[in-house]
Amino acid sequence: MIEFTARLTSALHRAACILQPEFSGSIELSRPRSDDHGELASNLAMQLAKPLKRNPREVAQQIADGLASEADLAAGVARIEIAGPGFINFHLQAAVLQQVIAEVERGATTFGHSQAGGSRPMLVEFVSANPTGPLHVGHGRQGALGDAIAAVLSTQGWAVQREFYYNDAGVQIQTLALSVQARARGYKPGDAEWPESAYNGDYIAEIAEDFLGRQSVPDDEGRPITASGEVGDLDNLRRFAVAYLRREQDLDLKTFGIRFDCYYLESSLYTDGRVEDVKRRLQASGHTFEQDGALWLRTTDFGDDKDRVMRKSDGNYTYFVPDVAYHLAKWERGFHRAVNIQGSDHHGTIARVRAGLQALDLGIPSGYPDYVLHKMVTVMRGGQEVKISKRAGSYVTVRDLIEWSGGAREDMTTDERSQALQRGRDAVRFFLVSRKADTEFVFDVDLALAQNDENPVYYVQYAHARVNSVFEQWTARAPLDAAQPALLDQADLALLTAPRERALQLTLARYPQVLAAAGQELAPHHVAFYLRDLAADFHAFYNAERVLVDELPLRHARLRLLRAVRQVMHNALGVLGVSAPLRM
Repeated sequence: MIEFTARLTSALHRAACILQPEFSGSIELSRPRSDDHGELASNLAMQLAKPLKRNPREVAQQIADGLASEADLAAGVARIEIAGPGFINFHLQAAVLQQVIAEVERGATTFGHSQAGGSRPMLVEFVSANPTGPLHVGHGRQGALGDAIAAVLSTQGWAVQREFYYNDAGVQIQTLALSVQARARGYKPGDAEWPESAYNGDYIAEIAEDFLGRQSVPDDEGRPITASGEVGDLDNLRRFAVAYLRREQDLDLKTFGIRFDCYYLESSLYTDGRVEDVKRRLQASGHTFEQDGALWLRTTDFGDDKDRVMRKSDGNYTYFVPDVAYHLAKWERGFHRAVNIQGSDHHGTIARVRAGLQALDLGIPSGYPDYVLHKMVTVMRGGQEVKISKRAGSYVTVRDLIEWSGGAREDMTTDERSQALQRGRDAVRFFLVSRKADTEFVFDVDLALAQNDENPVYYVQYAHARVNSVFEQWTARAPLDAAQPALLDQADLALLTAPRERALQLTLARYPQVLAAAGQELAPHHVAFYLRDLAADFHAFYNAERVLVDELPLRHARLRLLRAVRQVMHNALGVLGVSAPLRM
């Protein structure tokens, strides 16, 4: 089926070039809305009609006549028809559709993967939270998007590295230290002595308590940072607070099921001399100038809307310089393709980071790095918007969202809580990639808890569990047959001709295209949409046809089909970081 679709696409492209030699458009094959219109449809005739100044139905008929004469296509197409304003609809032979089952079996966990990336290195940076507090729901959206994008790119042949950039230098770290110091001195938010810019969450009090108790926490390399307990020791207090929150964020990420290959520290850009080196390189490039005691970069020479300050009049660098130094480090580490997943409030950084890299005159492409910017997440619970978390003080944390969405409670047993956190993690990850990143998202906790078809992750996971239950029933009913995989391997796929069976096979065949589109567009929501389509087609099949029929050849053929469905569901859920439960 996949090979046939590729041949059909090539044939359509050849037909387009015959009609319009300068044709440079893309060939798209889609699934018609109605099964009566066949399995595949092309709008090519409507693409060509305008430049050719011809009636699109006439163009469609000419294309169809040409395709009918191609022998290697004729064997796979039952008939071609022209519909509507000029769609070309293809009704395929059943044997073509049935081939996809064998293709899934051959590919197994790698079905749908490609080598388009050529094993080239790709860096995906995401979350990258300041170590000044717990991870919030915005970081959660970044985490779900970034991890899924990295997984999708891996299926497309890229050698992906997941990276977390720690902003562990600057004003916010000093504010963290002063906040913990104030708590350690017995002050709290609302007191006259409380710093105006301090962080107000309960976690600050927790850090202060452990600091006074002279506790130890590991730093980024696992070395213990022991609190001195001396309130005036601001340097020790700062290092302890940063290490404490890094550990907390790591626990949040573990709960979320997200791992990173590399943690890159902003502070290392200073200690390794990279910030100073970038400043010297930019000055040597001739794109800098002095004004009002500050050092500026002419980023307007490279498409920015205004020039940017590199070093302020007080001698301190702006965030712009370490940002450029960090992305230069990515390039020098061999990551000539890189993707940043960030909140839409970082939109202004894109032009200036790219301009700074261009000003280095090192041949870095003008579009480096790629960006995926996501919009806000609004959390609803009990029909009301939730704006704050007691622990964080001013926002909902990722941990809150996972616990709420899984129904986790403190009075649960260890196993019960583990299962609740798994449900919550699955719901949060699926929900947060189920929309395009540049759209605002309303996360409904009540919907995440619902065990019905309205809950999209439950709907998909239930389909997977339902497929598995069929195999459990088969094992119980015919244990000798179930113990012989060859019975399914040799099942006659020609028996799979019912409309719902054809629909399932066609959806299975779409999976490689879905992965390719998700990788090209850095858009994992394509996979989430696909899973809902596959689940819908399975449920429709399950309700229309019996699987464990008395006729053994048909039973085995349908079980072989469902085995392929289960494999692809498992694969696609894995790309999104969502579990594929065997029972629900």
